[in-house]
Amino acid sequence: MNPNSAWQRAVNFAADAHRHHTRKDGKTPYVAHVFRVALTLRHVFECDDLTALTAALLHDTIEDTTVDYDDINEQFGAKVAACVVAMSKNMLLPEPEREADYDRRLAQGPWQSRLIKLADVYDNLADIQVLKQGQSCQKQIERCRRAMSIAQPDAHRPPVALAIRMVQDAVRDAGG
Repeated sequence: MNPNSAWQRAVNFAADAHRHHTRKDGKTPYVAHVFRVALTLRHVFECDDLTALTAALLHDTIEDTTVDYDDINEQFGAKVAACVVAMSKNMLLPEPEREADYDRRLAQGPWQSRLIKLADVYDNLADIQVLKQGQSCQKQIERCRRAMSIAQPDAHRPPVALAIRMVQDAVRDAGG
């Protein structure tokens, strides 16, 4: 498969899946977040893994839209689908169980899913700082710490090591 073709199809798929969603500010199209996560992977964390870049664009589709594993598997293959599933919370579980289940699945999933999670929390922390939401910022700092802890076993991979350092710096800059 042509890498550019997969990337372009994922861009279109994500844009369509999130077409009616906005960020917490109520104005910014939600798809801007998934685009920033993918761009952070490539240009900030220096990752060129096509599975990671494609899954980054799709990382919230199962959790936040009507898209399911089979849709992603059919369109983008099992590796991308496994990453997206690892990053999707089981909304049928009660909140405390949901977070523990999510952390466990993220830790056991493909390494790319943990790298995407670092890009996700990095972008969310930047968003919250811009909106100056103090309580949300503390919550996001805790999410950053959990993501770094879960990704630590993959720190031998250069993009993951760089991502952990960048997220640590962002947490420090945010006052955490």
